[in-house]
Amino acid sequence: MEIKDLTHIPLWYFFDKINKVPRPSEKESKITEFIVKFAKKCDLQYKTDNAGNVLIKKTATRGMENRKPVILQSHLDMVCIEVAELKGKIDFDKDAINTYVENGYVKAKGTTLGADNGIGVAAQLALLASDDIAHGPVECLFTTAEETGLYGAKALDKSYLSGANILLNLDSEDFGEFCIGCAGGRNTQGVFKYKKTVAPEDYYWFKVKVSGLLGGHSGCQIDLGRGNSIKIITRYLYPFLSQKLLLANIEGGEKHNAIPNSASAVAGIPKSYKEKAVEWLNILQAAVSTELKKVDKDVKLTMETIDEPKFCIDYETGNKLLTTLCAIPHGVIGMNHDMKNLVETSTNLAIIKTDTTKNTVEVLTSQRSSSETMNVEVCNQVYSVLSLGGAKVTGSDGYSSWKPNKKSNILKLSTSTYKNLFGKRAAVRATHGGLECGLFLGLNPKLDQVSFGPTIHNAHTPKEEVEIESVEKFWRFLVELLKLIPAA
Repeated sequence: MEIKDLTHIPLWYFFDKINKVPRPSEKESKITEFIVKFAKKCDLQYKTDNAGNVLIKKTATRGMENRKPVILQSHLDMVCIEVAELKGKIDFDKDAINTYVENGYVKAKGTTLGADNGIGVAAQLALLASDDIAHGPVECLFTTAEETGLYGAKALDKSYLSGANILLNLDSEDFGEFCIGCAGGRNTQGVFKYKKTVAPEDYYWFKVKVSGLLGGHSGCQIDLGRGNSIKIITRYLYPFLSQKLLLANIEGGEKHNAIPNSASAVAGIPKSYKEKAVEWLNILQAAVSTELKKVDKDVKLTMETIDEPKFCIDYETGNKLLTTLCAIPHGVIGMNHDMKNLVETSTNLAIIKTDTTKNTVEVLTSQRSSSETMNVEVCNQVYSVLSLGGAKVTGSDGYSSWKPNKKSNILKLSTSTYKNLFGKRAAVRATHGGLECGLFLGLNPKLDQVSFGPTIHNAHTPKEEVEIESVEKFWRFLVELLKLIPAA
């Protein structure tokens, strides 16, 4: 079964369409062009900016002209990650997402699905294309580069948010929950400069890999305790520093906002320690399998003998690098004291990559917190560890948090509409993930916002899936909510 077979709501038609259009973060020109062509075809007023953001306006349906105007918002970009078997075989800049339907879910074959935030985009397009949905004046805002740092929202002119004081963000991932707050975030990067050293001949050279981890969203899933491939590969390599281990290359992770699910390293040790290297691999495999059996049961460590490389990282820099990776924090730093089970502060050891042309190893981390002061504190902590290790450290300016407002009028309308439709109360929460709503408030402080969406599992991983039933309820709810928006 395919998405095109899901014909009972118009949203699926548009989700299928946009999954044929490449939309990696910061490479949204093709999807922006698609959205603009759609607006022209539907004879709708639109505008776009240099960041690729698009705003499309639609007048109210007959009899709804006096309703308060509403902005619906989603981001166009998606996190693009493939399984190890597809690396080098898929080009996210050109290829469509290969989707299928299985056991009540829409999934992708070997890649991220892009339901985050493609379902929201599809809902907006379905609404704009409709002629049978009652609604007041609506504006649909499509932003870019959300997944890499909310750059589209940062570049947005305040005029894009001046047409309404109600905003519906369609970028949440648990249907039946309304999000009214989010964490702010920053990135901290360290670059280690090494001396290129001739690899010794009397060494045993090998490549070690960590694979099979789920990874996941570094905000929404950081509290699940899933394995971090960079941390695990460091655990393997670190004990051999005393045996003069040399690194030639180390790689892991792909996105700043994803927990890294795979990593590899090319390393060498004196030949007399070869058996210990194999033995330690088996011991560590057993250890992490036990530690992660409830959250990452498929974790796998492998190693293979390789020919000696021409060059490697000098021992001193390699030593400092692995010591830093061992010491650098990863995971939950603190919990929120006002909202139950909400992570307040965390840090994600996200990416490590070796550049043999520049003789550098780059380490990228991301920090999140709903407390601005704690965000600064954890950034300082990570900065200090990288600096003590000898890296050149830089940090990003980040994005703002969104402070919850439990007295929100659109929240009250949303929760009552949900209860009337489905006969039960919806949950109200904040997320440790980053949403653009904090930035939007800076442009229009009068905005009354709520975020909701269908149920999406394993976002930012190749196991991403969206529950079909929840998408249909999400669409039904959105249509009903727009019908009930009060008069201005």
